[in-house]
Amino acid sequence: MDITTRTQELNHLFSYEKPAQLTDSRLEIVPFRFTQQTAASEIDEFQQVLSTTAFCQVTDDVIQENKDFSYTIFKPSGKMKRNKAIILLHGLNERTWEKYLTWAEYLAMHTGKPVILFPIAFHMNRTPDKWSNPRETLSWVNRRKQEVANLCNATFANVTLSSRLSQNPLRFYASGRESVYNMWQLVEEIKKGRHPLFSEDTQINLFAYSIGALLSQVLLLANPEQLFSDTRLFMFCGGSIFSEMDGNARDIMDKQAFDVIRNYYHDEFLDQRTLPTTFRNDFLEQAFKAMIREDRYRDERNEFFAQAADRIRIIALKKDQVMPVHGIRSAFGKTTPQVMHELDFPFDYSHQVPFPYRSKTDKTLINESFHQVFGQAASFLC
Repeated sequence: MDITTRTQELNHLFSYEKPAQLTDSRLEIVPFRFTQQTAASEIDEFQQVLSTTAFCQVTDDVIQENKDFSYTIFKPSGKMKRNKAIILLHGLNERTWEKYLTWAEYLAMHTGKPVILFPIAFHMNRTPDKWSNPRETLSWVNRRKQEVANLCNATFANVTLSSRLSQNPLRFYASGRESVYNMWQLVEEIKKGRHPLFSEDTQINLFAYSIGALLSQVLLLANPEQLFSDTRLFMFCGGSIFSEMDGNARDIMDKQAFDVIRNYYHDEFLDQRTLPTTFRNDFLEQAFKAMIREDRYRDERNEFFAQAADRIRIIALKKDQVMPVHGIRSAFGKTTPQVMHELDFPFDYSHQVPFPYRSKTDKTLINESFHQVFGQAASFLC
């Protein structure tokens, strides 16, 4: 498969509103609606206390696009219900599934399992349209540059996330917690036979990229209602401890925003100086805290990953500066050699664009590297 050509073809067919037939791969892309129910009142309560921003002067709890939205599934053609599935989780500050469409198609084709593209809170189609409209956001960038001296890496692509996190860094945790609840609801619906595509007790595996990997690690550590006890997790460009990540990038967040959240979670959050009392010391919070710093909750984290090592695999990229290899080693400790495989592609790449299908790079090299990664992923998630 040539991923440049196939990405264009799939992007043309992809829709949140209507299904599409992929005759070449004998798959269908089917959209479904999701309405937030699990812990909905708790999420609202938390979001109501988060300070607003100049470009969005309502609190997060009233942003309806984040509560009721579409997600899509790449599934084998036919009406038969399936008893296995893969959930694919994306990276931070993503607005489009474009680069993931070939990923989902390959995994569905080579595992025979439906692949669920599920958006993290306030990402993809879970925000107002103007948040990702360059005409709207460019004026926000100019205002932010006036407010923050010597601002580095401020762009129309990251100003929404940067502004929201700078205004209140607790949003990062709030959105992560909301995403965990959403995943909890989705998986529970599937396993209880309430989803039209799946039979009861369907086995769920995860493919997670970038910040989606952190969300997946928290899910496995917390394991709500034991829903993820047998889940396999394959991480690509992810798995780092939070304190070693670097989100300062033109397409992720600006330097000021990243400095704010890094400092906040490194100290203040861990010491519980600002968390609402209703969120202190529950199992979700503890799972997230175990992934923040290498020196905190080390024994609990290392014990869990050692026990779960046969269910986890990671492909890390040598030149990845956002989710660096040393950050993965900090997270997994002595278990690292068992779960992680480091690659270095023979072309220019980055964390955000591991397969530069729009560049002038030799397409054969890109395709070979793509198959190397996703061949291993499909084999592990089968």
